[in-house]
Amino acid sequence: MKAAVMYQKGELPQYVDFPEPAIQNSDELLVTVKAVAIKHFDKGRAAGKHYSSDAPAASGRVIGGDGVCLLEDGTRVYGMGVSGMLAEKATINKDRIVKIPEGLDDTAAAALPNAVIGAAMGLRFKAGIKPGDVVLVNGATGFTGRVAVQIAKHYGAKKVIVTGRNQKSLDDLLTMGGDEAVSVLQDDEQFKARIKAIHSQTPIDIIIDYLWGHTAEMILACLKGDGSFTNKVRYVSVGSMAGDIIQLSAANLRSVDLQLTGSGLGAWSKQEVGQLFTTILPEMFALASEGKLKVDTIAVKLEDIAELWNLDVPDGQRLVVTI
Repeated sequence: MKAAVMYQKGELPQYVDFPEPAIQNSDELLVTVKAVAIKHFDKGRAAGKHYSSDAPAASGRVIGGDGVCLLEDGTRVYGMGVSGMLAEKATINKDRIVKIPEGLDDTAAAALPNAVIGAAMGLRFKAGIKPGDVVLVNGATGFTGRVAVQIAKHYGAKKVIVTGRNQKSLDDLLTMGGDEAVSVLQDDEQFKARIKAIHSQTPIDIIIDYLWGHTAEMILACLKGDGSFTNKVRYVSVGSMAGDIIQLSAANLRSVDLQLTGSGLGAWSKQEVGQLFTTILPEMFALASEGKLKVDTIAVKLEDIAELWNLDVPDGQRLVVTI
C-alpha cells in the first residue's frame, strides 16, 4: 500500500510503498482510509517535540493518528488509529469510532475531531462550562480556536472574547460566535489594559489557552486581585504555541479564586474519553452536518505529503489529506 512514512524524527515524511498493517487482537479493525487531517499534534509527535512522542522504527513508521475511514461493510466512520492513518489501509481501535452523518463530507469530518478534543474536553471537563459563563479563548484564530469559540457558544456562553495575531481571522470570529476581539500584536500595556477593562465590565469565568507563553503571563496578571472578593476563574491550558514556560507570581494565585489546569493526553479520565466517543463527537458531527458548526479545510493528496508537510495554512484553515 502507499503511505506517508517517517524514518527519522524531524525529517519530512516520504510517500512510499509500505507493508499493509495486520490486526493484532480482537479490539482492532482493518479499514480503508479516506481522509486524514494534518494537525500540530501530528507534526509535534513526528518531530519528537510532543510529550507523547516515540521514536520511529528503523524501518520507518506511518504517521497520522486519526481519520475518516470505511469499515469492511462500507460504513463511514471516524476512527483513532492503532497503526498510522496516513496510508491506504490502517488498523483502528473498534471502541474508538464514531459513525459520520451523510451530510458531512470526508474533509470536514477528518478535520473536526482533533479540534473538538482540543476545545470541548477542556470546556466541559476542566472548566465545567455552564450557561451564562464569560469565556476568553487565547489564540482563537487557529483552526481549533475557531471551533472552540463556536462550541463555547453552543454550550451556553454569554460572551466569548477572542485573542490572536491574524486580524482577518479575528474579524471572521466576530461572525462565528465571538463577541469581542483583542489583537496580541498591540503592545503589552495596550493588550493588558483591554483585558482588564473587559474583565472589570464582564468578569471572565473561563480561559481556554492555546498560546501559553508571554500572553498567558499577561492574562494572568490581568486577573490579579486587590484583596476584595473575586469570581472563580477556570484557566485551562490546551496548547503552547507561544512558549512552554511562564513566570507566575504567587500573589496572582493568592489574590484571585483561580483554578489552573490543563487539558490533553493524560489529563482526562477513562470515563471522560468514553463520553468523547459516545456523546461529544456524535453531537458535534451532527451540528457540522446541519451547518451549525463551521470549519474551513484545504484538501490535498497523499502523494504530495513531503511538499505539503510544512505548508503554512492561513486564516484558521486545516490541511486534510485525501486518500
